[in-house]
Amino acid sequence: MMFITGPLYSGKRTFARKFRGSVIADVQDAAAEIQTPEQLEALARELAEYDIVIATEVGGGVVPMDAGARAGREAAGRLACLLAARADCVVQMFCGIPTVLKGELPSC
Repeated sequence: MMFITGPLYSGKRTFARKFRGSVIADVQDAAAEIQTPEQLEALARELAEYDIVIATEVGGGVVPMDAGARAGREAAGRLACLLAARADCVVQMFCGIPTVLKGELPSC
């Protein structure tokens, strides 16, 4: 599985189109609804079945005042860690430039 992460509108989906396989995007949204670490682990296992998983980095901005929004960001960050640990290749996108953080890019 390839895990692609980075800021909003950084070119993640465009980059993912270069590769074959099943793709799921915006997985950070699913993490916001998680209540327990066990549920988060189960979600990570389920998402790891895809060939390419795309998540928007949500932890680099202003910390929300709302406790629920903070919890959602925390869950998204923990999910990203779980997915990166499972991934064969982790790519961070920034300004349309991919940086491989783990593994090697599969052949297109």
